[in-house]
Amino acid sequence: MLSEISIDNALRLDWPIIDVRTPKEFAQGHVPKAVNIPLFSDSERHEVGKIYNNQSQESAIEAGYKFVNPKLDSFINESRIIAPELKLIVYCWRGGLRSNSFAKHLSDNGFEDVKVIIGGYKSYRNFVFESLAKPVNIKLLGGYTGSGKTHILHELRNSGKQIIDLEALAHHKGSTFGGIGQGEQPSVEQFGNMLEFELSKLNLTEPVWVEDESHNIGRIEIPVQFFDQMQKSTIFFIDIPKEERAKHLVSEYANCDKQALADSVARISKRLGLQNSNYAIELIEKDEFYEVALITLHYYDKFYLKDINKRSSQKIIKIPLNEVNHFDNARIVEMRN
Repeated sequence: MLSEISIDNALRLDWPIIDVRTPKEFAQGHVPKAVNIPLFSDSERHEVGKIYNNQSQESAIEAGYKFVNPKLDSFINESRIIAPELKLIVYCWRGGLRSNSFAKHLSDNGFEDVKVIIGGYKSYRNFVFESLAKPVNIKLLGGYTGSGKTHILHELRNSGKQIIDLEALAHHKGSTFGGIGQGEQPSVEQFGNMLEFELSKLNLTEPVWVEDESHNIGRIEIPVQFFDQMQKSTIFFIDIPKEERAKHLVSEYANCDKQALADSVARISKRLGLQNSNYAIELIEKDEFYEVALITLHYYDKFYLKDINKRSSQKIIKIPLNEVNHFDNARIVEMRN
């Protein structure tokens, strides 16, 4: 059976989802649980587009069939692996020719129920935009760099609290050093998709703990609908001595590639000052990471203090702590909640 389905019903149905767009389109952004079985490769899609623009729609469709026909059996085989119960959902960019042709092919070859998302991926992006504007009961966990906020966040989750780990979604820890060892970041678009997907699992009327971040995490931008809510939320600011935070940063970064660390220092050389920057790079070569951490914290503390001073004092709950111990510190944060 072949039919259409709205995006919200498709997500509620929780069936396997196939994205038939090109690998490039898929990488730019997709429904988080979707699997990519591209009707065309990136180069094939480009070629069909050129024929459409320079000749006609009919010629483009004919060229498309030449690319697709040799793949028809593989479409069935791959889809059976993804959906062994022979029930699935398909989408393309607008729910047009690509998804309908793919879905009909499956329906004609033994699949029991194939549904095409009305409006395709474009309708999903509208859904994400609207969903991210919904009110979230955010509790913001703040603190200077090196405070172990992400570890505290995970410990809060272990104790049953709802959290959103923005840095995990962004594959970046936030600072200029934050991309080291984290792999490739998703696109800004896909980050928004993943954020909405994680929020959809939570009860948004109950508290959701989120780490205080700037608008950018590496090259990722937090969607403005969500970021505005973060900025207006109460921040639980953990205040830990710089020396203790420097020790924590050493434990986090001392085993990283020295060249990557030096490159990260060089990226903030204007803010550190050329003399401090050069000195920090020399210290990296000597494995004197604690001193490097103190130098960089001087910059990051000023940056964070400037940002926190923009917030309403009534929205800041300061929590003095003696050391970076996420087990104990998470319990203290919970008590102050």
